[in-house]
Amino acid sequence: MTKQINWLSILIQCKNNMQEHISPLLKTPSQPQPNLGIGAGGDPLKQIDLVAENAIINTIKNQKISFTLISEESGIKEYGENPHKHYVTADPIDGTTNLMRGIPFYATSIAVSTKPTLNTIHTALVADLAHDITYTAQKGKGAYRNNQKITPLNTTSLEDAVIGIDLNTYKIPEIAPKLTGLIQKTKHIRHLGANALELCYVADGTTDAFIDIRGKLRTTDMVAACLIIEEAGAKITTPEGKPLNVKLDPKQKVAFIAANQKIHKTILDLIKLEKEKK
Repeated sequence: MTKQINWLSILIQCKNNMQEHISPLLKTPSQPQPNLGIGAGGDPLKQIDLVAENAIINTIKNQKISFTLISEESGIKEYGENPHKHYVTADPIDGTTNLMRGIPFYATSIAVSTKPTLNTIHTALVADLAHDITYTAQKGKGAYRNNQKITPLNTTSLEDAVIGIDLNTYKIPEIAPKLTGLIQKTKHIRHLGANALELCYVADGTTDAFIDIRGKLRTTDMVAACLIIEEAGAKITTPEGKPLNVKLDPKQKVAFIAANQKIHKTILDLIKLEKEKK
């Protein structure tokens, strides 16, 4: 008989083990970092990222589980005798720049799936490491914030909505025109610098929407939060309004609109209008 794996419990252990290991490094985050090369996602590797990743890997290995790791830092690595049974997609530290600068908005993001595709994710965790808040979700079982069930707000007016928009890119002249109509109608625009956590803010109603149409964000940054969004009852799609299903890979990029059910279509229509004007 196959042993049933409690993935939610394991992901919580991963988070706790990781926090313990990175704690000494959080005391001097702005100190000069050794040159560790470039990670699989294309960003410079930092010591704290690797320490966090190793803590996650070792926690799962200690459970005697075979798995394939899909990580922003180390890329794709296989562990155990049957690594294609479970896929663990991780961004050990999302918002590293915030962490290094002392801005208290950074997270760890871990998701488990049966295949290396977004639509097979069944368990997810995003932990706000600065405020000791943990978001979790299991397929078909709802989404939770520190074990309390969460749902998005029902805001319908853009004037009242708080909307996150990631404009952090050299392609700003290309994407800004697509967002002009939305920005003009929205009073409260935000971007906080850790996309997984910003998606969770939509899930629990802290904000009403989060938009990233740059096509620059890696899937490793957002896949765990994607399940949390959906299980909470919010909606996440491509900028064209299609289901979001992508390959899980450190080099795979994604664009999306995430929002509560009522405001999602309004945002989608405004972005479509801008595209039609071009």
